Amino acid sequence: GSGDGQGQILQRFPEKDWEDNPFPQGIELFCQPSGWQLFPERNPPTFFVAVLTDINSERHYCACFTFWEAVESPQPQSHARNGEGEEQEEEASALVQPAQLFAPKSLVLVSRLDHAEVFRNSLGLIYTIYVDGLSVSLENVIGNLLTCTIPITGGAQ
Repeated sequence: GSGDGQGQILQRFPEKDWEDNPFPQGIELFCQPSGWQLFPERNPPTFFVAVLTDINSERHYCACFTFWEAVESPQPQSHARNGEGEEQEEEASALVQPAQLFAPKSLVLVSRLDHAEVFRNSLGLIYTIYVDGLSVSLENVIGNLLTCTIPITGGAQ
């Protein structure tokens, strides 16, 4: 009713923790520092990078790209009816759609490396594939991003 909610992780890669790099607990709280709220209009996408420090004082750069998706309002709109126009009112109310609300959805990339522009481009690519409904699975896109080789500056191609 208030429009506030809790975030949840819908999908993650890798699905299991790596021994040397565990999944950050509470990352869904980090994605929306002001809380998970529904809004009556679609907000523009946002991007930010924050640094999380673990118990061993190791830095983890967390890039967060948030966009907004339409969700149906849980409360249908109702209209008052009076005797004579009841039939017309019933037809009209059947055509009235509930108010549309927009919920945040975040893509998060966690790295030990500080490369904000690479993070922005990678998350932007994933977002574009998701929004355009391309027939490429996110698992393949993420796998390709994780396995690409970046040449050393000044080194051989």
